Amino acid sequence: MIRVLVAEDQSAVRAGLVLILGSAPDIEVVGEAADGEQAVTMTRELRPDLVLMDVQMPRLDGVSATRQVVGEQLADVLVLTTFDLDEYVFGALRAGASGFLLKNTEAGDLLDAVRTVARGDGLISPAVTRRLIAEFASTPVRTAGAADSAALESLTRREGEVLAHLGQGLSNAEIATRLDMAEATVKTHVSRLLAKLGLRSRVQAAVLAQELGL
Repeated sequence: MIRVLVAEDQSAVRAGLVLILGSAPDIEVVGEAADGEQAVTMTRELRPDLVLMDVQMPRLDGVSATRQVVGEQLADVLVLTTFDLDEYVFGALRAGASGFLLKNTEAGDLLDAVRTVARGDGLISPAVTRRLIAEFASTPVRTAGAADSAALESLTRREGEVLAHLGQGLSNAEIATRLDMAEATVKTHVSRLLAKLGLRSRVQAAVLAQELGL
């Protein structure tokens, strides 16, 4: 059972999200938060598997709340918003969000997104992915700095291969097939490379791999 906390300040929207999530037999809504501060507090108390986080909320915005939740390793965060503006996309990714979806996402796609993030795979809305691709296409390939180089050199050969495949947007299952290893082993490699690189989520790792042209 995937335990989810819904953080959304608009009561009608929140109720709709809870209704959609509650319709799935493998998902349980364990709490509802009306602002960012409440979301962080409730996540500490309830320890859900995933927080469905609105990006614009009173008292504490969703990006800041995500940074706290991920920084304390309390839960994965799937950010949900009506906006696909770059500032929100990159803000959420830098904060360590594991996924980013627009609120006009169909109910079935929302449920699939929750399941995807819960099993350890990152997810970004196709509309947002197009923005990211356009951003990478217009930006010169980043050169690794001294800190990046040292961290990258600390990766094992397998971890480097997994990082490169993360940059291609592949799931753990797809990486396991490509590299002929167990999916559980891929998850272990992902956890280790995130720790070595000082990253908060596989999505951040994918962005780094893209920036470095891996």
